[in-house]
Amino acid sequence: MEVNIIEDKKNRLVFEIKGEGHTLSNAIRKELWNDEHVTTATYAIEHPLIEVPHFVLETDGADPKKTLSAAAKRLQKQVEKIKSEAKELK
Repeated sequence: MEVNIIEDKKNRLVFEIKGEGHTLSNAIRKELWNDEHVTTATYAIEHPLIEVPHFVLETDGADPKKTLSAAAKRLQKQVEKIKSEAKELK
């Protein structure tokens, strides 16, 4: 996975995640919306054969990079919890 920042402004971050599709993109988008400072969190994949999600993240003044980082950490905790619960099922 490679993250390319296209635009980095005070309240707006536009970036791409190469090597990922809708699965991770939807999870990131949904987790970003859990942050009270997020005013826009959306993504688009312009061509189905070239899966490069293009994200737009806007905040009400919070640092968008820190907001994205916090969302990624929350997602990571959720994944670890799911892994742990799946091991208990065996």
